[in-house]
Amino acid sequence: MGSIQEWNAEQYAKNARFVSDLGQAVLDLLNPQPGERILDLGCGDGALTERLVAAGANVVGVDSSADMVRAAKDRGLDARVVDGYTLEFDSEFDAVFSNAAMHWMKRDPDAVVAGVYRAIKPGGRFVAEMGGHGCVAAITVALCATLQEGGLSNPADLIPWYFPTPDEYQARLEAAGFVIEHIALIPRPTPLPTGMRGWLDTFAIPFTTTLPEYKRGEFLDEVTEKLRPVLCDSNGRWTADYMRLRFLARQQ
Repeated sequence: MGSIQEWNAEQYAKNARFVSDLGQAVLDLLNPQPGERILDLGCGDGALTERLVAAGANVVGVDSSADMVRAAKDRGLDARVVDGYTLEFDSEFDAVFSNAAMHWMKRDPDAVVAGVYRAIKPGGRFVAEMGGHGCVAAITVALCATLQEGGLSNPADLIPWYFPTPDEYQARLEAAGFVIEHIALIPRPTPLPTGMRGWLDTFAIPFTTTLPEYKRGEFLDEVTEKLRPVLCDSNGRWTADYMRLRFLARQQ
């Protein structure tokens, strides 16, 4: 496996604010109520967590990145450095919420789901959106192809994302004891405000860390040019080929 993703809150805010900006649909599915206790799994810098608090919920945000948690605390949020694979909460929350985080938890998705199930009170709900099957497919192919051209024999081993089909993820949820109320794979072409290079600088770190530092810029330039014919329009505007998996599941 390749290096894990590294997070920098300042870089994320510059290049990826669209992630939280586009989170309203999954928030609507959660429908947080005043007084509910909610766990935000993979809270990042807390931009979306703030909306849960504004709805009147009592929210705990957790993230594996200390820099992201620092940024969330700077917003006045209850944010903690916690590994998503080893959630230690026990029947504490009315709901667990997650946006654009769980596809980074590739190593053991079942451990994540099991931890969420433990954290929720009986009858509570699990509402999330993550990358789904086919997400950033063109970007992934370009990254792997460019590495292979540079002599790396198994670039697919570096892919850090887990993008399941609805059937696959529903089976995981049901095996943990959840009942599915809604699950859907949603195409969502996503404009990139700082272009493809900004996206790659933020999200492709597991690929670039395989290279000497002096070669990383050239590598990302090559990937960008491979993608230009399919993801950049005639006005120079870039759009990423996102697919989102959105679901609502409930404890029995």
